[in-house]
Amino acid sequence: MPPRTVAVVPHTHWDREWYEPFELFRLKLVDTLDAVLDLLDADPSYGWFLPDGQMAAVDDYLEVRPEAAPRLRELAASGRLSVGPWYVLMDEFLVSGETIVRNLQMGMDRAASFGGPMEVGYLPDMFGHIAQMPQILSAAGMAHAVVWRGVPSAIDRSAFWWEAPDGSRVRAEYLTTGYSNAADLPDDPAALIQRVAAYEKDEASYLLDGILYMNGSDHLPPQPFLGRLVAQANALQDDYRFEVTSLPRYLARAPVEGLPSWQGELRSGFRANLLMGVTSNRVDVKRAAAAAEIALERRAEPYAALFEPADRYPERLLELAWRQVIRNAAHDSICACSVDPVVDAVLERFAEATRVGDGLAERALSALGRSMRSPGPVVVNPSARRRSGTVELVVSGEPADATAEQVLSSRASLPGSLTLDTATFSSILGMLQGARIADDAWIQDVVVEEDDSGIDVIVAVGTEEVPGLPVDALKDNLFARLSARPDAEVRVRLDQPPLRRVLARVHDVPGLGWATYEPARLDHPVTARPANGPGEPVVLTNGLVTVTIDPARGTFALGGHGGLGRLVDGGDLGDSYNYSPPNHDTVVADPEAVRVEVVEHGPVRASARISADYRWPERADPASSARHGEQLVTVTTTIELHAEEKAVRVTTGFVNPCRDHRVRLHFPLPEPAPTSTAGSAFGAVTRGLSAEGRPEERGLPTFPAREFVQAGGLTIAHCGVVEHELIDLEGPPEAPVARTLAMTLLRATGMLSRVGMAYRPVPAGPLTPVEGLQMLGQRIELTYLVAVGPVDPWALADELAIPLESAPSLGGGWRPDRGSALEVEGARLSSLRRHHGLLEVRVFNPSPEETTVRLAGRSGWLVDLRGRPLEGFEESFRLRPFGIATARLAEPHP
Repeated sequence: MPPRTVAVVPHTHWDREWYEPFELFRLKLVDTLDAVLDLLDADPSYGWFLPDGQMAAVDDYLEVRPEAAPRLRELAASGRLSVGPWYVLMDEFLVSGETIVRNLQMGMDRAASFGGPMEVGYLPDMFGHIAQMPQILSAAGMAHAVVWRGVPSAIDRSAFWWEAPDGSRVRAEYLTTGYSNAADLPDDPAALIQRVAAYEKDEASYLLDGILYMNGSDHLPPQPFLGRLVAQANALQDDYRFEVTSLPRYLARAPVEGLPSWQGELRSGFRANLLMGVTSNRVDVKRAAAAAEIALERRAEPYAALFEPADRYPERLLELAWRQVIRNAAHDSICACSVDPVVDAVLERFAEATRVGDGLAERALSALGRSMRSPGPVVVNPSARRRSGTVELVVSGEPADATAEQVLSSRASLPGSLTLDTATFSSILGMLQGARIADDAWIQDVVVEEDDSGIDVIVAVGTEEVPGLPVDALKDNLFARLSARPDAEVRVRLDQPPLRRVLARVHDVPGLGWATYEPARLDHPVTARPANGPGEPVVLTNGLVTVTIDPARGTFALGGHGGLGRLVDGGDLGDSYNYSPPNHDTVVADPEAVRVEVVEHGPVRASARISADYRWPERADPASSARHGEQLVTVTTTIELHAEEKAVRVTTGFVNPCRDHRVRLHFPLPEPAPTSTAGSAFGAVTRGLSAEGRPEERGLPTFPAREFVQAGGLTIAHCGVVEHELIDLEGPPEAPVARTLAMTLLRATGMLSRVGMAYRPVPAGPLTPVEGLQMLGQRIELTYLVAVGPVDPWALADELAIPLESAPSLGGGWRPDRGSALEVEGARLSSLRRHHGLLEVRVFNPSPEETTVRLAGRSGWLVDLRGRPLEGFEESFRLRPFGIATARLAEPHP
């Protein structure tokens, strides 16, 4: 029998930030890569090294050691240093599909400057894997993945074919015992042989051919004696042939025949901890991620690509913003299983990216307003589908039809006239920076008149910015007049029409387009009926659906289906990775007092506010495994119903006064459900009522939902990721069904990792207290849409994430009153941007049926994720079930 190959792959697993901040980990990174480069240069027997499959480690190192770039480039070009393909090793469930793709593209682009990326989808420590990952890797030209966590019990070999829903597949090398099976090797060939023999015995049923031996672990430096050790071990015996190699070299010879297959996501805890509780810890981080991704993906990029000239596309600003989002996608960052300084840095990066995205979006909307032919507000639809809906905007002039517009606030004018001395007016003038003088108030013109009695300054004010208004020249002119007449009286008159902030419904705004504002007639206006007396409900109705609020329990009914939005508080003695209830838990599900008041009466939007008082235990004690103390908390729930809509908008929030607890919203299902379907990256996933686990980690069926979750005739849409679970099971054990959908509002713990938990007894990380995980004193808030009955969940999610918005216009431009900048039909839009000047559109088909994607009047090429052309198209192309496609559009003929 020939000797079994033992492929030793030297590597390090590098978390940029985790139980120490980035700056401290980088000190160790610099030392580690210094040693790696010296070792690769000095010892040919130490032939290869893998810096964790992520380019961020290389960039972080080169910021400190820029002089090392030529050495790194030479080693990477030769293949001895395997760089990329990722920029960071992201969590796949807590960031958007677009973030995953941009992370891969950024990593490959950066690796290209070092000779090219490693052609392996290296995924060693992600907390599970999305169903579409094989398609993403295939679209980047990769045939191999390397995985550890999440692989189900059905896979009984060290490799398998992993298939995406569209049929794309990659060969997945399964690290059955993790990425550290050869960490800290002994400097003794006999001991090494003994260790490998024990490993071979333990993993015999999984092994296909050779043994992949990963020589490294978290933040470990290289072992300089490795080359000598391997040579000595080979000389001592004939059972094994040891070689120091790289992942690409090993996988090039790996067997592909007779492998088991798996289609879909990998979320099993059968052999390794899945750590599913990261979805619900530090919910502020998950909300911040959603805000940044929406700002960049759904507003800044498409608006700038469609409404501004191609040569003004802010590619570099967007790249910098995306870099912040991608850095935060690293699993220990976005998962918030880190110390407080790390989470603080993560939140600031998201805030920076959101500010850039929102600022660029507003700039593009201003450009749209300047291009409009007609004056007045213009309504903008950031979704690819034509839609009607409500829009909030500022209008001037006399009030319109009160049955079509709902006035939210009004302002007759700014202060009409002022009489000032020159010194005071000069001070005010000096403080004027630009033409904006208040929210929704811009200087549009200035007229100056003089006579013997003084200086008259007439300022025309409007809701739109006048491009090119010479504010500085006007100020210089006024300063000159004031200097010439220092004792003159200055009379200032502000000329501004009345302003109103209104809410109205508009009809059929084209997808990725605009329409001049015109309030629509309401066929189904909404009204609010206050309670008729004590114990009577508040009712919101629009003739299509009725919302009834229970004044005793603080829940609501939608279309007669009641008990929705019940708040349930329970203890949590888990940590940042896992939920684990106290042995003697106290669960609080009923308020001690409820107050309901009508806030808005319609006709476009009616709303009511529920204020519910609860007494929650203040903390949980690990010693007694019970909850103690008491805190009074008021939970506020605002419920909105819009005209012409069947879904209800809900915002639930409170200031957290307690430690060690989990707060969830319960929604009784209209029908019993054996499964739930939730949004995920580039599609949706249907899951059952259980999850694989083992004694080391209980398998909890708490799952991430991206944008929406559906079960039993109920749909809930939200922004970003929210944890959900189907509970209240009934029926026979072999075919149970759930009666309730639970969604997590808050999971507060005080430990990065903990020992002795009921649901995971062994630590998953350092036993470090982390006060920020308790989220004490923070405002916890979730906004969501609820619908009963058949509904398109993707369209519902758009209503919340990217509502219709507006921009002011002075008119005088070239753009007609209604139109679409780009028509994209037949698939779900993931990305719309300019790439090297050309429009690039990425779409996906969430349906099990083939679809035709139509881009009216446009032609171009389908490309892969590296930009390589696949096939040309004229106005349309076919997209397979569950497929993802990227199209580069040729510029239209003039």
